[in-house]
Amino acid sequence: MSSRNKGICFIILSAFSFALMGACVRLAGDVPSIQKSFFRNLVAFFVALIMIVRSGDGFEIKKGNLGYMVLRATFGTMGILCNFYAVDHLVLSDASMLNKMSPFFVILFSFLLLKEKLKPAQAIAIFVAFIGSLFIIKPTFTNMELFPSVIGLCGGIGAGIAYAMVRILGQRGQKGSSVVLFFSGFSCIVTLPYLLLNYHPMTGTQMLALLGAGLAAAGGQFGITAAYYHAPAKEISIYDYSQIIFSTILGFFLFGQVPDKYSVLGYVIILAMAAWMFFYNKRPEEKE
Repeated sequence: MSSRNKGICFIILSAFSFALMGACVRLAGDVPSIQKSFFRNLVAFFVALIMIVRSGDGFEIKKGNLGYMVLRATFGTMGILCNFYAVDHLVLSDASMLNKMSPFFVILFSFLLLKEKLKPAQAIAIFVAFIGSLFIIKPTFTNMELFPSVIGLCGGIGAGIAYAMVRILGQRGQKGSSVVLFFSGFSCIVTLPYLLLNYHPMTGTQMLALLGAGLAAAGGQFGITAAYYHAPAKEISIYDYSQIIFSTILGFFLFGQVPDKYSVLGYVIILAMAAWMFFYNKRPEEKE
C-alpha cells in the first residue's frame, strides 16, 4: 500500500473516531465542557502512555521540536474546548462541519506561519469555504445559536494551526506517540485547575460516556497524526470530511437531529471547495 493510501485509511478511521467522540460528549449531558475535555484527554494520555511503553521507544522530544510541541498542544487544546462547547449546543453535524474548516486553516496558516506558497486557487477555496461556514453559523442577532457557532468555528481555527504543527513535527522526525502524549498531558494540566475548583458530580452513565469519548479521541488523535505523517494535508484532507457523514448518521439515530436547509447548503459549499482543492492539487502529479 502506498504512503498516500495509508494516509487516506488513517484519516477515515480518524474521522469516524472523532464523530463517535462527539456523540459520546453529547451523551455525557450537562457536564461542563472543560470537565469533559479533561477526562477525554486523561484517557487519551494513558492510551498513548501504554503504547509508548509497549513499543519500547520511550518519550522523547527531539532537539528544536519543543516549541512546535507546545504550539500544537496549545492550539489543539483550544480547538477541543471550542469543539466540545459547540457539540453541546449545536446539531452534531453542524459542530463537526465547523470543526472541519480546519483543513482550510491548515493551508492558510501554513502560508502565514510557515511561509509556504499560497496559490490563488487555494485562496479562493478558503474564502468560498468561509462563506459556506456562514450558512451554518447564520450570523443574525435573532439566531440563538450564533455564539456556539462562532465558538465552533474558532475550534476549527485552533485545529488548523495544531495540524499545521503536526505536519512540521512529522517532517522533523518527531514520533507520533510522543506528540499525542505531550498534547494530552498538556491539556489535562491546563484544565485541571478548573476541575479542582468547579467539579461537577457525574453519574455512572456520564462517566462511561466520557470514557468512550476518551477512547474514541485517542483513536482519532493517533489516526490524524499517522495520516499527516504519511501524506501532506493537500492530498488527503478531503477524506477527513467523511466525519460529517458519520456525525449526521449518529446525530439522527442517537438524538433525532436533522440539519436545516441553510446548514445543508453550507455543507455542500464547503465539501465542494474541499473536492475542488483535492483535484486541483492532484493535477501537477497527473501531468508528471
